[in-house]
Amino acid sequence: MMLEAALVNAEILLEDAGELLLWRDFLAPERAWRLFEILHAGLDWEQEHYTLYGRRVAAPRLSAWYGDPGAVYAYSGLVHRPRPWPEPMQELKMAVEDCTGREFNGVLANLYRDGGDGMGWHADDEPELGENPVIASLSLGAERVFRVRKGKRGKSIDILLPCGSLLLMEGAFQHHWQHCLPKTRRVTAPRINLTFRRIVRLQND
Repeated sequence: MMLEAALVNAEILLEDAGELLLWRDFLAPERAWRLFEILHAGLDWEQEHYTLYGRRVAAPRLSAWYGDPGAVYAYSGLVHRPRPWPEPMQELKMAVEDCTGREFNGVLANLYRDGGDGMGWHADDEPELGENPVIASLSLGAERVFRVRKGKRGKSIDILLPCGSLLLMEGAFQHHWQHCLPKTRRVTAPRINLTFRRIVRLQND
């Protein structure tokens, strides 16, 4: 019954070739900002580098991967072995699972230091995430625009994600839609994005 109520309270943004749902007030503002402060200071943020047109470049954000043992995640040519769940993150995972009715065993944390940091167009379709990836995205800190488009040529749709909001991408969404976090000069404050994921191909150490 609680799960049904949570899904009813979600705002359905897309139902075309995948589902996109939003809980704008998943966390109360005071709790959301407190969690932002704790995670901003306490997570093991790293500056990732990747190769672009033969050049080694720094990713325009800081990142950290946490998860269950064996939840190894590879993207952009980088392999990430999970750090153990910190206590605040474990509690958040349980709250997200209770709300969405989905189970997760890893979380990718991204820190966008200001509007000069961002994420280009992409789909989260790595093999480790299974045929139809389910991703729950929790926003903390500065409000930013999340942009989606169908395929590579579809008209883009902007979704404003306030602090404490929860976005759920599931079904065939990653097959048919792309998303990005565009850079902007209007935002000068940092934002943390926690994308809870389920790795279906666990690896033994």
